[in-house]
Amino acid sequence: MAGPIWYRYLFGPNLNRTHRSPETARPDGRVARRGWPYQPRSLEKHADSILGWASALWSLSYYSSPLLLCYLYRKGYICSSKLVPFSQYVGTVLVCLLGVACLRGWGRWRNSEYVQFITILEETRKNHIPSNKKKLASYDFDFSHWPADFNWKEVSNPKLSKGGVSLLKPEPRHRGAADSILNTVRTLPCHIISFLIAHSFGRRMLYPGSVGLLQKAMRPMLQQGQARLVEELNGQRSKLIACDGNEIDAMFVDRRSEGGANGKTLVICCEGNAGFYEVGCMNTPLEGGYSVLGWNHPGFGGSTGVPFPQNEANAMDVVIQFAVHKLGFQLTDIVVYAWSIGGFTASWAVMSYPEIKALVLDASFDDLLPLALKVMPDSWRPLVTYTVRQYMNLNNAEQLCKYQGPVLLIRRTKDEIITTTGPEDITANRGNDLLLRLLQFRYPKIMTDEGVASVRQWLAAGSQLEEAELYSRYEVDDDWCVSVLQSYQTDTHTPFPWAVGEDMTPEGRRQLALFLARKYMRNFETTHCTPLPASEFHHPWSL
Repeated sequence: MAGPIWYRYLFGPNLNRTHRSPETARPDGRVARRGWPYQPRSLEKHADSILGWASALWSLSYYSSPLLLCYLYRKGYICSSKLVPFSQYVGTVLVCLLGVACLRGWGRWRNSEYVQFITILEETRKNHIPSNKKKLASYDFDFSHWPADFNWKEVSNPKLSKGGVSLLKPEPRHRGAADSILNTVRTLPCHIISFLIAHSFGRRMLYPGSVGLLQKAMRPMLQQGQARLVEELNGQRSKLIACDGNEIDAMFVDRRSEGGANGKTLVICCEGNAGFYEVGCMNTPLEGGYSVLGWNHPGFGGSTGVPFPQNEANAMDVVIQFAVHKLGFQLTDIVVYAWSIGGFTASWAVMSYPEIKALVLDASFDDLLPLALKVMPDSWRPLVTYTVRQYMNLNNAEQLCKYQGPVLLIRRTKDEIITTTGPEDITANRGNDLLLRLLQFRYPKIMTDEGVASVRQWLAAGSQLEEAELYSRYEVDDDWCVSVLQSYQTDTHTPFPWAVGEDMTPEGRRQLALFLARKYMRNFETTHCTPLPASEFHHPWSL
């Protein structure tokens, strides 16, 4: 932004809204009770509309470019005799758009509200003191121009490699024929196709919220959610710089000064594949009175980058560092809460920071591969398997089993997204497999054949009445189960996996298995995308 005055207005950020603030008054001089949307004058408004349409058309042409190029080639338009006139036409369009941008800059310069905003932004860039940041926080504008509030370089993090990237565990490579040169050459086309799929429609299918056109359509809703968080809940927006250079858009609502018991606990929220903190799962812990820190995936909202697993892990890492070193929370005061695909970053967080207090996973799954195979043709199975494992390996269960703390899984009984058949078949919900993997790791002597069978029966129950009947049929005694587990914990003091149940009868193992299943998982009778009420958000059970 530093430069001549004309440059600031020509290439400055779009101003969306002025939030309510004690230091801010409306352009007419009256004190503001609420924020108000920015009102551009006619010249700026029409020029900005033209540039907005040009941006939307560019996005549309970008996503349709393969089909468009094929059509132009078949019609004979891609040849030297026709490319020269086309390039001249493109040059003319660019010159016209630059002229429109100049008109927009002139309109901004004539608008006192924008002049005041750009002056505050320039002062904050030159002097990043709290008073300037507070004034700048009164505005909602293009986040790319927001000054950085926290950088991963500010702290020493042992989880980062020498290159400054928090590395995920790579897939194991097997020696033998698979490593031969002949096999490498033979599979090279498959590898190329897999790379193209992952970096084109594959990533966008997995994270539709990263598609620019969808974000443009949701922009009014996101701006409204942003205004609510800042104006009604005193939210603090921040830009975090991750170790890969991506800028992460985060929002913090501090409840510690309100005196409530929940306010001292920070809930870090991880959104779904089309979720944004402005309108996402942040609302659930907020209604419960917790301090809450939300953030957007790379490529979502104000965050930069693309949401591949490594970038996701890097983003989560800087969010946790920000919570500890900037906001002043201890890891033991942090609960990680995730919805749907957010379970990947949440399970990565508790795996990498085992001191975290607890984990709550809502409508999440154990592994992406079964869900990916469900929506792709059977003939593509080898290609889909390789692509997921190589580029989109969201292995939630594997990461979750490396965490020793309390865990709560929330299963949507009518979930239509994370099932491999349909919402009417509750046994196909991948949350079931996540629970079984966790219990089998933590209590292998309990989760023998009879233990697994009883848990599967419980998971197949279609109502609370059926669950209670099953519980009664096996005569589960909660007090006895707690005493057995507490006695083992007191005698051994060992981390998971536990050997409890090793010398127990099959009936005893069934009782313990059902007891643990009810403690680790709660059912919520609704579909995948229904917001979770605050009454359903609980701290996980622990001994």
